Amino acid sequence: MSSLQHQIESAFAKPADGLTREDREVFLRFLAELESGIVRSAEPAGDGTWKVNHWVKQGILVGFRLGKIVDMSADGFPFFDKDTYPVQPVDGTGRSIRIVPGGSTIRRGSYIGKSVTCMPPMYINVGAYVDDGTMVDSHALVGSCAQIGKQVHLSAAAQIGGVLEPVNALPVIIEDSVMVGGNCGIYEGTVVKKGAVIGSGVILTAGTPVYDLVRETVYRRTETQPLTIPENAVVVQGARAIQNDFAREHGLQIYTPVIIKYKDDKTSASVALESALRTS
Repeated sequence: MSSLQHQIESAFAKPADGLTREDREVFLRFLAELESGIVRSAEPAGDGTWKVNHWVKQGILVGFRLGKIVDMSADGFPFFDKDTYPVQPVDGTGRSIRIVPGGSTIRRGSYIGKSVTCMPPMYINVGAYVDDGTMVDSHALVGSCAQIGKQVHLSAAAQIGGVLEPVNALPVIIEDSVMVGGNCGIYEGTVVKKGAVIGSGVILTAGTPVYDLVRETVYRRTETQPLTIPENAVVVQGARAIQNDFAREHGLQIYTPVIIKYKDDKTSASVALESALRTS
């Protein structure tokens, strides 16, 4: 256990009115390590699974307890929030990060890799990790503690859910080279493995079964494993019949995501055009 982890866990055990100036100094060091990518809320375990660092979420919650609501408005933009979580200053020129004007916000305590592109308006929340070369398109959300890999494209209005409580919950994981289509929603600790393509409008939650037409299997969350979309899977919106007399009488169906294929050279070429936008 690191010294920082021990100090964060000690602070988390205190009530809000018991936190001290020293706890605030520890929290500020914790924020800096989140922003540098040294500390992450979840990280690869080396065997294809992901390990949740529960104490990191505790540290984020300590920040909310420590903070006081202050006026941080600027240039006519009203902004009232905890003073522990202002907008993050980003070294765009030094790290080749593009933040196009138009109302985007990156909150303190999130990691932004090199050559990330942020189209307006978009939002990256505390604890999120956005790796090198990723595109966060207009109206996209990267929720608290979400882990986004290298060369990912989050298309317009994609929603990557956040999670702070319970602290042992796995955040949403989007691995390298994933394409997330417009108006998608990925929530509740879903893991999307490397190279997958999530078609426009697909919704993935912990309670969503995903039907694989290629491998003739169904993916679900279990008590010990999150819903996991396999590498290179191409997922689109689908429907399945409801099996009772009333539903059959009225031809009713319910939404479900469907894996219709696994990415091949043709599919890869269709998403490779995004690399031109990430060139520094």
